[in-house]
Amino acid sequence: MYTYSIYHLTEEVAMYYFHKSSILYRFLREFESLPYRADLRRQFEYITDRICYDQILLSIQRHESTNLFVNIDKDKVSLYNRKAFISLHISEKQLKFHCKTLESAEELLFPILRSYHPLLFVVGDNIKNFGWITPLLEYSRLEQNEVLYS
Repeated sequence: MYTYSIYHLTEEVAMYYFHKSSILYRFLREFESLPYRADLRRQFEYITDRICYDQILLSIQRHESTNLFVNIDKDKVSLYNRKAFISLHISEKQLKFHCKTLESAEELLFPILRSYHPLLFVVGDNIKNFGWITPLLEYSRLEQNEVLYS
């Protein structure tokens, strides 16, 4: 089984570092290995937003269907269907999930998380794998007051 951590990054950081994922990956790995360092803790607090437990559960309930079974036990959520199982642990600044393949996460978990918030960064804990759950083009939007000229 693989273990992944998911972080909700601030919009400012996500926009600036979207195409610099390896920098975010290295920082988050260093923070996880040295959480007692005050400078890393301050940076981590600055670049991440809190994860709203209630909104995550609401997103899960919206996606619940005959093909997706959900079991909620405090901060642990189990998602499964006939082919895959994912165990999701929710904390204040991090989601942690266990799965056999990333494809099962893409099928069961990521659609739910995209409806929660698109600026989520995924880091493999026991495998060097990282990235965004939503492509930048899907997230980008024009400012309401922006006018295009030709």
